[in-house]
Amino acid sequence: MRSTPLSRRRALRTAAAATSAALCVTLLAACGSSGDGAAATAADDGKPVSLTFWGWAKGTKDVVAAFNASHPNIQVVFEEIPAGAAGGYAKLSNAVKAGNAPDVFNVEYPQLPDFVSQGAVQDISKLVDGDLKAKYLPQAVELTSLGGRTWALPLDASPQVFYYRKDLFAKAGITVPKTWDEFRTAAQQLKAAQPDTRIATFFPDDPTTFEAMAWQNGAHWFAAADEAWKADLTGPETRKVADYWQKLADEDLVRVMPSFSQQWTASLQKGETAGYLGATWGGGVLKANLGTAPEVNGTWAAAPMPSWDGSPASGMLGGTTFAVSKDSKKAKAAVEFATWATTTADGFKARISSGTSSAYPAATELVPAAKQAFNTDFYGGQDLYALYADAAKSVKPGWTWGPAMGVTNGSLKDSFGKVAGRTGTIDESLTAAQQATLAEFKNRGLKVAQ
Repeated sequence: MRSTPLSRRRALRTAAAATSAALCVTLLAACGSSGDGAAATAADDGKPVSLTFWGWAKGTKDVVAAFNASHPNIQVVFEEIPAGAAGGYAKLSNAVKAGNAPDVFNVEYPQLPDFVSQGAVQDISKLVDGDLKAKYLPQAVELTSLGGRTWALPLDASPQVFYYRKDLFAKAGITVPKTWDEFRTAAQQLKAAQPDTRIATFFPDDPTTFEAMAWQNGAHWFAAADEAWKADLTGPETRKVADYWQKLADEDLVRVMPSFSQQWTASLQKGETAGYLGATWGGGVLKANLGTAPEVNGTWAAAPMPSWDGSPASGMLGGTTFAVSKDSKKAKAAVEFATWATTTADGFKARISSGTSSAYPAATELVPAAKQAFNTDFYGGQDLYALYADAAKSVKPGWTWGPAMGVTNGSLKDSFGKVAGRTGTIDESLTAAQQATLAEFKNRGLKVAQ
């Protein structure tokens, strides 16, 4: 019997609603993502298997070149696409709908459940055994395992890190803050000593930075149980973070400007912004954005993220995975490529050696290789990867991303823009995002827990 568009939509909604811990296996049958062609490892004509791969992470082109040179039986054709939030996810979603998606693509942890709920990726559980999972940081495995099944392989872990200008802190007599109370005091001291300089930035266009700070404080925005989703973006742990950053913004103690914009980069170059609350991958981004000019080379350093009580604690800010698209008939080869890229020293050295990536490997045994490959002269030779390792251990477990993060983050981004214009608050933004998220759950036919 031929299905109608309406019946297909109903089937998808029914499948998406069947959740337990994250997503029920019913989704597989409804969305055709079971990967029946997963066994393909070589073309029938004896030629190398050709994989198409889309991504944007720094150093990816070098990784693909190194893989192709060492794997004559599998050749990867790489297409660089815009970063996910900058149009990459829209391009991927459109390709999936049109039936011409790449075999494998990069997707960040927050967006993975969304792609799974839409039936855009394959369940690769049969291709990922316990030995392979054991190579990765447990928190990263947790974020790629939904409903007891494996949907992607983790590339990096992205705990929070505080990057700061040593010279500007010393000039103002500031010690590196260990707590958020100390951070506020340091912000006040820096502004008093250098009126044109601020300690850090609130990014109105990037909700993930705020989300990581809520995670760090023990918030849990999403949970799924008894085939229903719960969303709580306005709990006390999150409101504490919101109130804190609202006061910093209201008192002009931090910059409020778009992330990685020319405006933001210029403020760093001029010494008007003395710190960056980022993640492990931010070390390479900061270095690449500022270059190696003598006036800044060696003046930056990194420290643990401030926490509420001074003890090590972190959320994850971003982080990338390798997922196999639902229609690929080459899943086994795709997983072989993703495994090599995420668990081998050669794969990670290729990524890091470009100097633009300071990714912390989710496969923790690769930390020495990453450390060796990333030149830290920009940071005065500091052992960044020792700091990153400690930060990774401090990531709080139990965080779950929701199945509609595109809508959640879209709402936050729109509302955070009002914070920049002083026509709205962070708290109001969270309330609006909560409402938008729950509305999207119902629109998709997902059960909502009360």
